[in-house]
Amino acid sequence: MVKQLNVGVIGTGWCGGIRAMACARHALVEHLHIAETNPLRRVEIEQMVKPATSTEAWETLLEIEDLDAVMISATPETTHYPMAKAALEAGLHVLLEKPIALALEEADELIDLANKGGLKFTIGYSQRFNPKQSFARRSVRDGSVGDLRHVLITRHVGRRLGAKIGNRIKLSPAAMEATHDIDFAFWCLKPRRPVRVYSQMAWGVRHQSLGLPDSQVMIVTMDDGAVVTANAGMALPASGYPNASTTWIELVGTEGTVMIDDTHKEILHNTSESGMQFPLSTMPGEYVESTYAGPMERETTHFLEAVAHDTEVMVDARDARLVMEVYMAADLSADLNEVVELPLSSDQQALSLTASIKG
Repeated sequence: MVKQLNVGVIGTGWCGGIRAMACARHALVEHLHIAETNPLRRVEIEQMVKPATSTEAWETLLEIEDLDAVMISATPETTHYPMAKAALEAGLHVLLEKPIALALEEADELIDLANKGGLKFTIGYSQRFNPKQSFARRSVRDGSVGDLRHVLITRHVGRRLGAKIGNRIKLSPAAMEATHDIDFAFWCLKPRRPVRVYSQMAWGVRHQSLGLPDSQVMIVTMDDGAVVTANAGMALPASGYPNASTTWIELVGTEGTVMIDDTHKEILHNTSESGMQFPLSTMPGEYVESTYAGPMERETTHFLEAVAHDTEVMVDARDARLVMEVYMAADLSADLNEVVELPLSSDQQALSLTASIKG
């Protein structure tokens, strides 16, 4: 018989709330424990998931004797490394929202801790669990598109969400949005590796209010000459289309192509009060009564199953570390206005961490 799990969720806001709900509904979870600093949200989540433990202090969860795993969905992103480090040192399996860390040496330390402890350590790249992206990768792996030579991904989110992110941490569109798309492209292109990056930022409505660019364009060259183009924007008007995000993906191979329309135009909700709305367009997804629309619930249950059955997680933390190095290189490229070669040197890593986002 498979052992039921005791699971902690640290941070139960948007994404953490989804994960807590998924855990509460899953037969593999015996006891759910939550940590949330917002008292109003904590009461709301308590009513939804009936946790065995509810606390303001995340450290309290790590002291629970029979805890098996934690899911870290806390913000700001500066909390990711210290929380994950403490959890891994406590011998717990960890699902950590992106980014894995803010410095490559921190990411390396977390990966080493997980490897030494024989622990599952995975990063929340939920778009791998999107069936459209999964189909695209299968088309590469089964050879139907031939040799994949170019991946193009354009993703835009509304400025309301962009402001929410930008007000809590000053990270570029590459780090906070295109990170999912870089991960997806590299997932399709494995085992090829990136060797150089060129990037530019476009400045507009977010410049004065947040000190951040509206969008960022990246061109990544792989070691066999294949190219990834990723365009990430965070400044679409707050009203109108889309409600949340819109994505277009192209995979071009020597024998075929895959084009993915993930622009969320398939459902139009038109009311006298709110006008035209395009629902179900969030990247994580959302509950629609008894059904979940989107990839994050499946990503959460995949982690639970990997821990319970001792199977491999889909997103290896080393993949997230590579994506992190690439978006750091992209930010450095935009700052220096020149191509950046990979891997990053120690000096380049320091420059990327200290360089300001300039307009």
